[in-house]
Amino acid sequence: MSVTGRSIRVRGTVQGVGFRPWVYRLARTHGLDGHVRNDASGVTIDVFGVEAALDAFVQSLASPPLPNARVDALDWSSVEGDPGGSFVIAPGEGDGSVRLSLPPERATCEACRAEMTDERDRRHGYAFTSCTQCGPRYTIATGVPYERAATTMAPFSMCSSCRREYEDPGDRRFLAEPNACPACGPRLGWHGEGGARLDAEDPIAGAAMALREGLVVAVKGLGGYHLACDATSERAVLRLRVRKGRDEKPFAVMVRDLDAAGELAILEAGERALLEATERPVVLVARRPEAPVAAAVAPGAPLLGLLLPYTALHHLLLDAVDRPLVFTSANRTGEPIAFHDEDARVRLTGIADRFLAHDRAIAAPCEDSVARVIAGVPTLLRRARGWVPRPVPMARPFAAPVLACGAHLKNAVCIGVDDAAWLGPHVGDLESVAAYEALEESVERMCRLLRVRPEVVAHDLHPGYLSTRFARSWPATTRIAVQHHHAHVASAMGEHGLFGPVLGVAYDGTGQGEDGVSWGGEILLARLGSFERLATFRPLRLPGGEAAIRQVWRAALSLLEDAFGGDPPLHVFPLFAALAAEQVAGVRSLLASGFPMPLAHGVGRLFDAIGALLLGRPVARYEGQVALLCNALAARGPHRPYPFHVESDREPWQIDLRPMVRALVADCLAGNAHARVSARFHETLVAATVAVVSAAVRRHGPLPVVLTGGCFQNPRLAEGVRDALASHAAVYLHAEVPPGDGGLALGQALVADARSRACA
Repeated sequence: MSVTGRSIRVRGTVQGVGFRPWVYRLARTHGLDGHVRNDASGVTIDVFGVEAALDAFVQSLASPPLPNARVDALDWSSVEGDPGGSFVIAPGEGDGSVRLSLPPERATCEACRAEMTDERDRRHGYAFTSCTQCGPRYTIATGVPYERAATTMAPFSMCSSCRREYEDPGDRRFLAEPNACPACGPRLGWHGEGGARLDAEDPIAGAAMALREGLVVAVKGLGGYHLACDATSERAVLRLRVRKGRDEKPFAVMVRDLDAAGELAILEAGERALLEATERPVVLVARRPEAPVAAAVAPGAPLLGLLLPYTALHHLLLDAVDRPLVFTSANRTGEPIAFHDEDARVRLTGIADRFLAHDRAIAAPCEDSVARVIAGVPTLLRRARGWVPRPVPMARPFAAPVLACGAHLKNAVCIGVDDAAWLGPHVGDLESVAAYEALEESVERMCRLLRVRPEVVAHDLHPGYLSTRFARSWPATTRIAVQHHHAHVASAMGEHGLFGPVLGVAYDGTGQGEDGVSWGGEILLARLGSFERLATFRPLRLPGGEAAIRQVWRAALSLLEDAFGGDPPLHVFPLFAALAAEQVAGVRSLLASGFPMPLAHGVGRLFDAIGALLLGRPVARYEGQVALLCNALAARGPHRPYPFHVESDREPWQIDLRPMVRALVADCLAGNAHARVSARFHETLVAATVAVVSAAVRRHGPLPVVLTGGCFQNPRLAEGVRDALASHAAVYLHAEVPPGDGGLALGQALVADARSRACA
């Protein structure tokens, strides 16, 4: 039989996941010669053998039986050459390609977990146990291709036992770059406040004791430090809140296992699966009323953010402390996560009492991802560890590399190149110099790993956002400003491979419109390169401007004044009786004066206003708090919507909810339960949305409908609109791209690409 050769290029998540060892074994099984190597774009295989064996080999490559691998593209060409008489794994090469094949972090696998708990195993109790199927990847990578020399494991020389595993094709640690053991790998350290080393034969035991005593411990993880404390201790949690400067925003809680999670929350099957997923996100779940955690963990909130251990260190710590732990980003509120050791010691002084650290450097910060099951689908609300740097495949390649700088809040950047979009890790709210510097570092790292310097840059319309300022400082030949809600719709289109036109429903709190007014309740007829604003909500005046976003009573008063023509029955709501009379009178006077003030179309502002009325809450302590509580208040089951009016004789159409407000007040005056009132409010939003979208379908045809924006993190709203529209059109919700501002950069990149094509 004649021997032929093929050169095969494989792109996708194929580095750091055991792909080359699997290829090695597959080639040997088929009796093939040649070699496999990592390169900057993925994996290259030069292979020689008989035609039938080569065909079978290539067919197998397309679907690797590896849990963390993913093949996005595979192509091959015929080659001539010397088969060499064997199949080997060759050293990696960088060929200047812009593609990145680096995998995200993966939670500790069961095989490694078993070794850690086996007293006879040499890795018993070792906090850095991992293999090709689990452990750090992105956060230790200093370059590509992904090999040990280009990671922060490079300073640790493998002992003979680890080297033997690393070089054995039959071992599950074959070419596992983070491979280490207690004899040769990273080590833990136990430190006091300010970083002074403390005597501790077992740092894990020391940390467990400190946590049980109510101390705050800074724990160095994969993508940064966390602040941990006993989640069952009200005193410990309150101490952490005061030191961190965090008001009422809930803390995430790490629990030992799924059984422990079930003691704190009511878990559906989808939520259990998401908690145990190898990405290990923080999962928002319904809190049990009797959950044995401190009230200060999530004050008044109906949900808990739970996560399971995802590193060997976490497993050892949770086993030792044997109770739930608050596990929150190590920073002061408004700052990025601390991940450099010296920076952590300085910034966390006065917050952490002790430090459980180690001597393996973190190459890149990466916070925990946050997810929730919405409409039966796991939906990312914050895309970071476990998903970064996994690309979002694109239905059409980018014409040229694009850098999109994201939003002002929940910032994450995106680089679009070839047929993939690469969302960077969550940076956070850009409200400090440190956050801006974190944005700069995130962009530089993504560009370095992708080996690209985009000259097309996209940013938000708002000129005052720090992300916009960064975009203007970037050396680019083309800068494109993208309207906020068009970017939201384009983000959903990109995730689902839609080019348009689509009917995009974009509901959130705020985003500057093309008229300079704050939008946020938008129904758009959208293509990637353009959009038409079909409908919006009647704008709400915001007395005090930005102050009304936090002091939600102002929005509530404005809503009532508008609905009742300046004579609202304020006595119906205890909210106003709890405020100073002169304060309320001052805002009423301002509203009556006709003095110009900001207008807001955002559905998020409606949730704030209605929530303030029904909950009696004058102030939102964190973004989305009042909307979340308003949603939790709503009674289950179907409820009749309140009346509303659609002004279809104007462009854009305007949804007028003043009839709803008057009926809602009547309900409250009649003594109807606020849970029922909140449910009817939700149903009104659903009904109004469906009415406008249905009319748009009749006018423009049965176009796909995408639901996007932060308000669609609300399951009742998302599911209600989706189910009601299902008979009219195909409806798309987000899943792996956040519906809120954390996914905005993807849409910016796609809009910029479409517009730059049109101008070419």
